[in-house]
Amino acid sequence: MSPPAVSSPPQAPSTAEGPDRLATLRRHRRWLLPLVALALLAQMAAAMLTTAVQQTPTIDEPVYVGAAASYMEQHSLRYNPEHPPLGKLVIGAGLALTDVHLAPGFTGTQEELGRRVLYEWGNDAGRVMLMARLPMIVLTLLFGLVVLAFATDLTGRAGGLAALALYTLSPDVIAHGSLATLDVLSAGLLLTSAWLLWRARRRPLLYLPLAGAALGAALATKMSMLAAVPVLLLLALLSAWSAVRAPGDPAGESGADASGPRPGKARIAVLSVAAAAGVALVAVVVVWASYLAVDPRLRWVTPQTVPAVDGLRGLAVGWLPFPEPFRDGMRVQFGMEDRVWGGFLFGRHYQGSLWYYQPVALLVKTPLGMLALWAAGAAAMVSVRRLRAAAPYVLLAPGVLLAVAMNGSRDFGTRYAVFVPLFLAVAAAGVLALRRRWRWTPVAAAALLAFVAASSLRTFPYYLPYSNEAFGGPSKTHLRLHDSNVDWGQDLGRLADRLRERHPGEKVWLVYKGSGVPSYYGIRASDPLKVPPGQVKGLLVVSDTSIAKAGGRLARLIDGSERIGTVGHSITIFRRG
Repeated sequence: MSPPAVSSPPQAPSTAEGPDRLATLRRHRRWLLPLVALALLAQMAAAMLTTAVQQTPTIDEPVYVGAAASYMEQHSLRYNPEHPPLGKLVIGAGLALTDVHLAPGFTGTQEELGRRVLYEWGNDAGRVMLMARLPMIVLTLLFGLVVLAFATDLTGRAGGLAALALYTLSPDVIAHGSLATLDVLSAGLLLTSAWLLWRARRRPLLYLPLAGAALGAALATKMSMLAAVPVLLLLALLSAWSAVRAPGDPAGESGADASGPRPGKARIAVLSVAAAAGVALVAVVVVWASYLAVDPRLRWVTPQTVPAVDGLRGLAVGWLPFPEPFRDGMRVQFGMEDRVWGGFLFGRHYQGSLWYYQPVALLVKTPLGMLALWAAGAAAMVSVRRLRAAAPYVLLAPGVLLAVAMNGSRDFGTRYAVFVPLFLAVAAAGVLALRRRWRWTPVAAAALLAFVAASSLRTFPYYLPYSNEAFGGPSKTHLRLHDSNVDWGQDLGRLADRLRERHPGEKVWLVYKGSGVPSYYGIRASDPLKVPPGQVKGLLVVSDTSIAKAGGRLARLIDGSERIGTVGHSITIFRRG
């Protein structure tokens, strides 16, 4: 009798496919980061290009365009001295792609220069403005890569993508990054300097000079960045100190020889102070270079309109190691700060400024999910041990600049605090460092990011008047805020289209706040404030900022009119009689 057959045990499946599949997944993951980053930047580019094409010049843009054109043709620093030249040189790079030209012998103001460049000297205003805006759009996108790199350094790939998503979906960044203005450019350069200083903790010889150059470029764009200089120099000192005393660094990384004896505290202090001084020196050189790029001979005569600045401010201005036109520009800025301006907040028109204006305006104009991620990320930066060293690099500079902005005299808009969404996008990535404590953190962060995306995309293409859902959305922003928060003159072209399509041939009375010329866009309108109220019949079109500040005759005209529509959430159309 033959022995029973013994069935062989089942063979384990070949494991060859397992490593192959894992390798494939790893390869796909390597491509995931650049693909998602590219998609986020692409949607931001589409949003900014759309707004750049559709929006007519805002109030400040013609001044910068006129100054940039004068840099190109006349190499003169005469126009717009209250701002350094770098931002206008960037605008000029776009203008170089057009045939923009100036009329010889012009001697008017900078506002008149901008208006004539766009509307009176045969230039194509639409093409000139688009070309002026394009370099700012490109740089705004590049600053997104800085946000991505900074957050990735701190929290990994997932944190980097979360930070980039917040940046690319920020209505304020999209709104002002698509304009030929200076706010996003200066903020992005400052963020770049902070990121390079963080990296200098490992490779100071490479990153400290680059950080100084970025800081100098920020100063050469807007003088308000001066308030951050002590912070950045302190961070430079901190980075140098960390690099010199860090044990176990390979030679060439920190600059110290790991095999040799560690330097004493006195030598570390001397080297750190020298490194910070080097950063400051590079920054000063960049500021000088920006002025010399316009006029190599630096021909400058102080205008009679530059106010005298006395006391400690005057002493500080006099001691600054910058060109005389920079110091005169600071005097102009101090003169503006000494003036009393009007403001508007939650239905109240007031004279002077409110210290809480900027935080409240940011609360209104920031998506709710973004506010939550900012707060959680900032808390994580100071509470999670591995992020704590980075907290000063991410939070200190925007904190100081926001405090200065809160004490400023011009309550005109969140553009004075546009550095906040840049730095806090990086801080928000810290939320993902909490996932070891709360496992649902990534799910909650993803839900908040989806909420931000929905809120941002819903306002397309009207980013300038954005407000979040808690305050009624873009259509209600004019009830809470004014000026560049809502109505900066950007919708004159859209108004012309509306009048042509829906109200052809009707009499139009216009109160417009902006730098555009209505007749250039085909708007034939009269001023209702120059005739008796009884003659104002037909369409009364009023910029929302003018409505916010309306009094006397204009208020009576509005009260006696029927509201029939809005344009771009910044201009209201009424009907009278």
